[in-house]
Amino acid sequence: MSLMSFVIVCPMLFMAGFVDSIAGGGGLISLPAYLLAGLPIHTAIGTNKFSSAFGTGLATFRYIKSGLVIVGLAIPSVFFGFAGSAIGARLSLFVSESILKSLLVVVLPVAAFCVLNKRIFKMNENIEFKCTKKAFLIVMMSALIIGMYDGLYGPGTGTFLIIAFTVFARMNVRQANAHTKVINFSTNIAALAVYLMHGHVIFTLGAAAALSNMLGSYLGSGLVLTHDPKIVKPIIIFVLILLLVKIITGF
Repeated sequence: MSLMSFVIVCPMLFMAGFVDSIAGGGGLISLPAYLLAGLPIHTAIGTNKFSSAFGTGLATFRYIKSGLVIVGLAIPSVFFGFAGSAIGARLSLFVSESILKSLLVVVLPVAAFCVLNKRIFKMNENIEFKCTKKAFLIVMMSALIIGMYDGLYGPGTGTFLIIAFTVFARMNVRQANAHTKVINFSTNIAALAVYLMHGHVIFTLGAAAALSNMLGSYLGSGLVLTHDPKIVKPIIIFVLILLLVKIITGF
C-alpha cells in the first residue's frame, strides 16, 4: 500500500470510530475511505470489517465496564440480530437494491422526525430503564428486523437500533448505545471471519486504520459516558443525512 492510502484512510477511520461510538453509522464514513484509497470492493469491505471490529469492540468494552449493558437482554438480542441478518442476506437474492433504496427515502425523513421531536425522542437520563416483558420483546424484534436490514443492505444499522431502543423500548441514550454496540460487535466479528477465510483483508492498512478507529471510538464513547448525551441527537441527524446522500449519489 502507498503512503497516500494511509493518509486517506486513517483520519477518516478516526472520524468513523468517533461517530459510530456515539450514534452508529460509522461504516458510511469508513467504507468510502477504503474505496477512495483504491481498494477493490470486497477487499475494502473485509479490511473495513477488520478495523471497525476493534473500534466497536473497544466501545462495547467501555459500555459493559460502565454497567450499562444488561446481560440478560444483550445476549438474546445478539442471537436475534444474527438470525435477522441471515434472513436479510437470503432476501437480498430476491429484493432489488433499488426497491430498498426507494423505501429508505421514505424511512429516513420519518426517522429524522422521530429524533427531532422532543416528545418522541427523549434523553430519558433521569428515568431508570425497566426490562419489562414489553421492553424485552421490543428489543428482540428491533434486533431481528433491523438485523434483517443489515443483512439486506446495512448502512446505518447502528443508528436505526439506537432510535428503536430509545423511542420504542424507552431506554436512555447511554443504554441504547451500549446494547447497540453489543449487537454490532458480534455481527462485525461474524462478517470478519468470512472475509478473513477468503483473504480479503489487508493487514498493514487495516492495523493502522484499527488504531485510528479505536482512538475515535474511545473519545466518542467517553463523550457519551461522561458528558451531556444531547451530543447524540445532532450526530444521529448527521448520519441520517450521510445515508441519504449515499442513496442519492450511489457512493
